[in-house]
Amino acid sequence: MLLVVFLAFFWQERPKSEKEIKALIFTEQIGKLWDVAKKAMSEKKTLQAEKALLTILRFDEKNATAYNRLGILYAKEKQYKEAVECFEIAQSLDMTANSLHNTGLIYLETGDYEKSSIAFRQAIELEAEVPSRYIALAKAEEKMGKTENAIQSLEVAYKLNKSLAVLKHILQLYETNGNKEMAKKTKLRLDRLMEVENAKTAAARLPKRPMRPKIINRRKMN
Repeated sequence: MLLVVFLAFFWQERPKSEKEIKALIFTEQIGKLWDVAKKAMSEKKTLQAEKALLTILRFDEKNATAYNRLGILYAKEKQYKEAVECFEIAQSLDMTANSLHNTGLIYLETGDYEKSSIAFRQAIELEAEVPSRYIALAKAEEKMGKTENAIQSLEVAYKLNKSLAVLKHILQLYETNGNKEMAKKTKLRLDRLMEVENAKTAAARLPKRPMRPKIINRRKMN
């Protein structure tokens, strides 16, 4: 038993190797750079955030998260070419639904609707329960003149989260497409949903009833 305790103590207290020390220093430095980048982005200090992220990538060139953040930074500055490059590198390192969605948004912004649609569909394959992905896909399909596909995407988004904005968009597409029958049915759905939402709002505004004090049975007390 004493031998086991001694070995456990020895193992915990043994001096770290040069490789382990370098790894700890590296992790600490990267952590500090991330703190700088996040703070700079929150304070909208673009150049400082960019410098911190690029420094992270100089140390860790396969950091997909850093490429994603850098892509978001470039997108906000309307540097779309650089943003797409960052998102595409991030995807090659670690394909995630968010990186694909971000790429789709850039393509949508720059008018490359076909690539935008592909990126959104790939994002949906990885993460199918997010309404915003279908809404974004619908926008790309609408731009390409694929109204029926856009409506289908919006219907999925509405099924996931019953939103007035989504239903209004569906109605607008039917009206634009000249489908009076479906526009009428959608208008009825919209009216019903608005009634429900108005009822919820009215109920929330009602003053709460004060709790009644418990009536003590005096007979039992006597």
